[in-house]
Amino acid sequence: MQSKLFMRKLFTLLFFVSTLVSLYGQAGKGVYQFLNLPVDARSVGFGGINVSTKDGDINLGLNNPALLDSVGHNMLSLNYSNYLAGINYGSVAYGRTFKSKNHWAVGISYLDYGKTDSYDETDVYQGDFSMKDIVINLAYNRTLNKYFSAGAIIKPLYSAYERYTSAGIGFDFGLSYHNDSIQLDLGLAVKNAGWQFNGYYSENDKEHREPLPWNILFGISKRFKHAPIRLSLTLHNLQTWNLYYERSSELEKEYQKPLNIKWYDMLFRHTIISAEIIPIKNFFLVVSFNCRRRAEMAVPDFKSLAGFSFGAGIKIRQFNAGFALTSYQKGVLSYNFTVSTNFSEFGLK
Repeated sequence: MQSKLFMRKLFTLLFFVSTLVSLYGQAGKGVYQFLNLPVDARSVGFGGINVSTKDGDINLGLNNPALLDSVGHNMLSLNYSNYLAGINYGSVAYGRTFKSKNHWAVGISYLDYGKTDSYDETDVYQGDFSMKDIVINLAYNRTLNKYFSAGAIIKPLYSAYERYTSAGIGFDFGLSYHNDSIQLDLGLAVKNAGWQFNGYYSENDKEHREPLPWNILFGISKRFKHAPIRLSLTLHNLQTWNLYYERSSELEKEYQKPLNIKWYDMLFRHTIISAEIIPIKNFFLVVSFNCRRRAEMAVPDFKSLAGFSFGAGIKIRQFNAGFALTSYQKGVLSYNFTVSTNFSEFGLK
């Protein structure tokens, strides 16, 4: 009875959040866009995000809090990414389970843009400055019954670019269905609902605030009984149909016209397709195709692997190691590394 009441309240909350922020549907608009970056190697291998696969990975539990479970109890994960243009970011996450049905996790992600030269209006060098983004993830998951679980994340946010700073808070909500007998997982997540408390600057004597890059996702993962393969389909940005960016060049009038994107092209831009090969328990390979990334990064008459991501993971003694790379253009790659361990394997409870 309590589980049904909890689920009814959760669906009401999800509907309220999606209605509240539905007017921010334009792609590319919003602040704290770093929230869309995958922080761990496995998520990168999944094409950027996966909200359905439930197998004890604490990092996937921060994609969708409903994926947290008792397998992540006492697990520590360290992640690092060598991103584009010398940008580096990393994260740390730790999970605990209390009374078998209550699962918690805390994570901190940090993005460092490096040093940038500063000049005044007369082009005189003024030294350099740094830019950084920080988010803290406080996650909770409740096992409702044999098949369903639900969760939420509170995310305090802080951003500093030279002397311009901003703070805000985000919320994630998730629901998961896991059926081990048929090896089927379903996941629903609402990510990055929230507010910017203070903007980077003021406009007309008022603080300029922007919406967060919220996202509604649905995923399905199916593992085959007689083959070491799991297929995943993730649908993202379900709150808006048009995933094109506004063009506002005043010099080139043709760039102000809406892009002529076919309906089926736009449909596929909402999808990420992944195939995971798991020949043994402690090893996996994954390849994925992010249709939107391919459509936006591909250049006519120029071959590249834009849109594809690759990942692998292996467990050696008490440690899990993961590696993934993403191709944005020919010769333009991003690398991610993950190392995790469960302290329970060292006798620590």
